[in-house]
Amino acid sequence: MKFEIFRNRISKLKKMALPGERAHIKLAPLTRIKELSQIDMTGRNPQEAGVMAVFYPGRDLQTHLVLILRKSYKGVHSNQIGFPGGRVEAQDRDLRDTALRETEEEVGIPQDQIEVIKELSRLYIPPSNFWVQPYLGIVEKTPLLTPQESEVEEILEVRLTDFMNEENMISETLSTSYAKNIEVPAYKLNGHIVWGATGMMLSEIRELLLKI
Repeated sequence: MKFEIFRNRISKLKKMALPGERAHIKLAPLTRIKELSQIDMTGRNPQEAGVMAVFYPGRDLQTHLVLILRKSYKGVHSNQIGFPGGRVEAQDRDLRDTALRETEEEVGIPQDQIEVIKELSRLYIPPSNFWVQPYLGIVEKTPLLTPQESEVEEILEVRLTDFMNEENMISETLSTSYAKNIEVPAYKLNGHIVWGATGMMLSEIRELLLKI
């Protein structure tokens, strides 16, 4: 879809109700659904993070979404696909500021160039004990994307048409640092498997976009 068309339609999202858990569950591994249904938040004291789903015009004038491949490190989200974003820092006024700051740090899009369209449904991630607050934003011009050397292995520029294509919704058997040979619903985007919390948040975004 041409970005000009997308930009003219996206404002409709501002007044739409969020599908929330109903959309998240569609891309949730069975193990995650069971874990979330049984979890007791008492005493967990989760950390908070903000992430940004940024849509923008590519050089072909088509609508794109930016995702990142994280570096390998000693942690549960090592070498996984995610949105630009991260944990709250002392200087952040709120989670929206966190998402904007981290997006600039990780992929180089200046905060003042991102128009935040909608706050999405927050999601708890048990393996890392984080509450994640996602936002949806747009950038009017093709950004110069620059990966943060210490955090980002690769920037993925995903075409909206690929993201919305049902053929790219798949099932995959994966092993992680905390689970072995689990079958998960996922997206296949730019040659990468996108699943887990990122897939669940993308599922909500996809449901919203289908309505416009």
